[in-house]
Amino acid sequence: MQKEFFAYQAQTTQFAAGFEVAKAQGSYIYGTDGKKYLDFVAGVSANTLGHSHPKIISAIKEQADKYLHVMVYGEYAQEMPVKLCQLLAENTRQPLEVTYLVNSGAEAIDGALKLAKRYTGREEIISFKNSYHGNTHGALSVSGNEYHKNAFRPLLPLVNFIEFNGEEDLQKITEKTAAVIMETIQGAAGFVLPDNSYIQKLKKRCEDTGALLILDEIQPGFGRTGKLFAFEHYGIVPDILVMGKGMGGGVPVGAFMSSRKIMETLSHSPKLGHITTFGGNPLIAAASHATLKEVLSSGLMNEISKKEQLFRELLVHPKIKKINGKGLMLAVDLGSPDYTLQVAKDCMDKGLIVFWQLYRNEYLRISPPLTISEEEIREGCRILLDVLNFD
Repeated sequence: MQKEFFAYQAQTTQFAAGFEVAKAQGSYIYGTDGKKYLDFVAGVSANTLGHSHPKIISAIKEQADKYLHVMVYGEYAQEMPVKLCQLLAENTRQPLEVTYLVNSGAEAIDGALKLAKRYTGREEIISFKNSYHGNTHGALSVSGNEYHKNAFRPLLPLVNFIEFNGEEDLQKITEKTAAVIMETIQGAAGFVLPDNSYIQKLKKRCEDTGALLILDEIQPGFGRTGKLFAFEHYGIVPDILVMGKGMGGGVPVGAFMSSRKIMETLSHSPKLGHITTFGGNPLIAAASHATLKEVLSSGLMNEISKKEQLFRELLVHPKIKKINGKGLMLAVDLGSPDYTLQVAKDCMDKGLIVFWQLYRNEYLRISPPLTISEEEIREGCRILLDVLNFD
């Protein structure tokens, strides 16, 4: 299979692992080599409830027995998409009340940008240096790493960048700004948190200028930080909320959410202001609803802080400079990109899957399923520490 993988399927790097997957269950991925590998990455934060969670599988099978795709988004009322949007509205603070379902986080970013421009009638978008919002044309335009953007210019005009946690830059948000888009926790930059009430000050500046605040919760959303969405830790509510990754528990999905007043502007002048064929697909919505329902009802979010603390207690080593992040999205600073890549490879050889951060390769990513057990945390940390001792 590896030979055919490299021959026929496009890769995103020149050093793809080509690991051959046989099956995945719980916190483990099983290779065709007969070995099992403890997964500390969870599909880059996508497998919220681990692999092949029985409630997600059951929901998919139940929906598959009824019907799959029937009509483009927004025309027909279908049970599972409606139930998913209702459950989101019931568990998200006002004025967030209406959800637009799409196929991925990046598509949701594009939709959110269009919505902000349409509602405000303004053109400027402000984003943050070192931000990452995806790789579609719009999402790439508001991402803040020039290395990943330069080969694809020209991108969207009138996008300006400010410093994350830089209070003096807040004055660059003006009455010309349609929206400020920010990751609640910067992902690719190494799980950087907002500090010193920065996010509250940002929200106030947006309110003062009439700019909308778009929060990208594609990675920290769906319980990963111990709250359904990370912004809940900071006492503010965005005007537009973007989600994806862990929302589906392992299936491709994204969404953006806002007030009814803001969202309805996509339905007229022009009509079909945003449209998607497969967004709101009932099979995907069934999996997402099962994921959200389990996250809300299982008590998993109450365990996140304890699990984070266990990681921090165990991962103490002279080669670990610091650990960024919150909850079960942690970035372990090993000081050097080359060393981090070597550690990840050696961990894989010993049965532990870890990865690195997109922009800051010196950081080792730890983002396991929320369902990971204390025993599995200890097992994985032991492997990582063993590798650090000998590398």
